[in-house]
Amino acid sequence: MSLSQKVTTILNGTIDSVKSIVPMTLTIDKPSLFTEPFTQTSIGVLIGMTGDVRGRLMIEGDENIFGGIGETMFGMQLEGEMLESFTGELGNMIAGNLATIISQKGITIDITPPTVLVGQTKIYGFDKAFRVPVHIEGKGEIQLILTMDLND
Repeated sequence: MSLSQKVTTILNGTIDSVKSIVPMTLTIDKPSLFTEPFTQTSIGVLIGMTGDVRGRLMIEGDENIFGGIGETMFGMQLEGEMLESFTGELGNMIAGNLATIISQKGITIDITPPTVLVGQTKIYGFDKAFRVPVHIEGKGEIQLILTMDLND
């Protein structure tokens, strides 16, 4: 599988994973390429990937959006530590599902435990990344950020 095919498979797998995990109406924008740094403004989760492809998946958004997803999934508003814990677990579910989806297409990855990022954070350490805006009906927008170490 060529590098561009791997990138496409992982991007599509990430989108498919979000669609299957988040039980809401989603509108997915086209991926765009950007360079470092990435600046997060509110809350997010970072999950590392190792194996056939190395990189990171970050999911970033506003606390109200993650709270709204949690409320839809669990029937109660999440705040504070519960919201932070949920954000990490949501990232874990999406990344785990991504690993399953792409393994069916011949790419094997392992994921690291989630790292929850709260507040304004700048992320460095990557050459290029893909940003995929996901609009969640009635809640707002999250950003899927996928960095891949393409020199391996």
